[in-house]
Amino acid sequence: MEKPDHEPASSINPKNGFCSETKIFHSLRPQVSLPPPIFPLSITDYAFSLLRTHPPPPAACALVDAITGRSIRFDELEVLVKMLSSSLRTRIGFSKGDSALILSPNSLHIPILYFALFSLGIVVSPLNPASTKSEISRQIELSKPTIAFVTSDTAHKLPPLRYGTVLLDSPDFESLLEGPIVEMEDVEVRQSDTAAILYSSGTTGAVKGVELTQRNWTAAVALGHALSPVRKTPSVILCMVPYFHVYGFVVCLRALAMGHCVVTKAIGRFNLEEMLGVIEKFKVTHAALAPPIVSAMAPSENARKRYDLGSLEVVQCGGASLSKSVIEKFKQRFPHVQLLQAYGLTETTARIFATVGGRECQVTGATGKLMSNCQAKIVDPDTGIALPPGNPGELWVRGPIIMKGYVGDEKATAGILDSEGWLRSGDLGYIDDEGFLFFVERIKELIKYKGYQVAPAELEFLLHSHPDVIDAAVVPYPDEEAGQIPMAFIVRRLGSTIDESQIINFIAKRVAPYKKLRRVTFVNSLPKTITGKLLRKDLIKLASKL
Repeated sequence: MEKPDHEPASSINPKNGFCSETKIFHSLRPQVSLPPPIFPLSITDYAFSLLRTHPPPPAACALVDAITGRSIRFDELEVLVKMLSSSLRTRIGFSKGDSALILSPNSLHIPILYFALFSLGIVVSPLNPASTKSEISRQIELSKPTIAFVTSDTAHKLPPLRYGTVLLDSPDFESLLEGPIVEMEDVEVRQSDTAAILYSSGTTGAVKGVELTQRNWTAAVALGHALSPVRKTPSVILCMVPYFHVYGFVVCLRALAMGHCVVTKAIGRFNLEEMLGVIEKFKVTHAALAPPIVSAMAPSENARKRYDLGSLEVVQCGGASLSKSVIEKFKQRFPHVQLLQAYGLTETTARIFATVGGRECQVTGATGKLMSNCQAKIVDPDTGIALPPGNPGELWVRGPIIMKGYVGDEKATAGILDSEGWLRSGDLGYIDDEGFLFFVERIKELIKYKGYQVAPAELEFLLHSHPDVIDAAVVPYPDEEAGQIPMAFIVRRLGSTIDESQIINFIAKRVAPYKKLRRVTFVNSLPKTITGKLLRKDLIKLASKL
């Protein structure tokens, strides 16, 4: 949802965008012209229109596989998207409104598939390939896919679907990219149509399907395009973030729409030297990284000296906060590289605050300034009163990148989105006198492990199913590398000898790797109110002392 500005410019502080009359922070970045909302348009059409308006050099690379070196040029990209779109309609029988589940690591095929599906009005639903069958089952309930695009390693996790499954790493998929392009009546895709369903726990523990519209993605690309400096040569962007995550998803779409080369690598076990070798080999200028990778780069003096990283200009970091010590170490190791941070949610189509350029990235601890066409409020969580600069409160945001809602869950949608389009982030922060956002802590109970959301409620439900567990609570435990790790406080059944490793293994068999418990402490009882509500903050304080 988006609301236009009504306040006269004279009432808005030119330093921080704060309006003292409405208590709303306005973006001070240039307003970006977006297509009229009623104009039929898919993100695919918008992206290729940008490419035609600002064409990259002839035969410039659009996508490169970091391992094999296989590449796809921009003059091939649009043809491949059209061929795939045509094949999906004529050979599979797709129609607008169908939903496609994607269960795959990053590959050259994923961006082409995204653009093809978007152009047909097919709802894209990408999942973490490490998800368990039970997790996938819940996500299938939400997105109701008619087909799945998978790999040989992930196909066994899925039930039968109407149009079956397509193996992305097989000749079957390659044949879909080989045409011919059959002339058919164009599919009318509206900007208000749901384009993708991504997964988030929102402000509570249950997994929710975040509906992002064609306009959400178009706005995310347009706002990023407006902030991009003019270059003599296209950027080369290494995306070390999964494409099923909103961060990686947006980086990929935006980079291609702007004519930049995206170096794609399957996300597996991280190897720092391998990544530095890729930066050297492909002369990467920009790297989109998660906080743990930035943390690994910061102290890597010996590894850095073994590789020529002279091409690297910018490291983008999102998904979770970086500690001050990591930022300082990184700047010492890479003084000529801009470290740009951002704040965003799945519900905001990734970043809604971002650092841009050399001056902004010098403000240590800030996660940037408000994106163009967006507004924010800092609200006292107890009184609901909007606060002026410098005061911590819950961050509320509004703009064209705010989600449509949670699929099939009106109650949860109403709990986070109000009638005026404000999205309650559930995060505590403040905006300073210069308009920079500083994240303080999470109001909601989610744990951020390496940028991924881990819901304590989900792990607690599983722990309570163990016969030797009387009571359990899961809280975040601070970790330099991961940001936070899930830690459990367990009340054992009387006489039980179950230990930490058994509890950890019990959970590990039932969840994706990033959700695993990393620490367990046994206690006699959990702190609760007289009404039985868990005093989670008390446990978080206790955990920090262990």
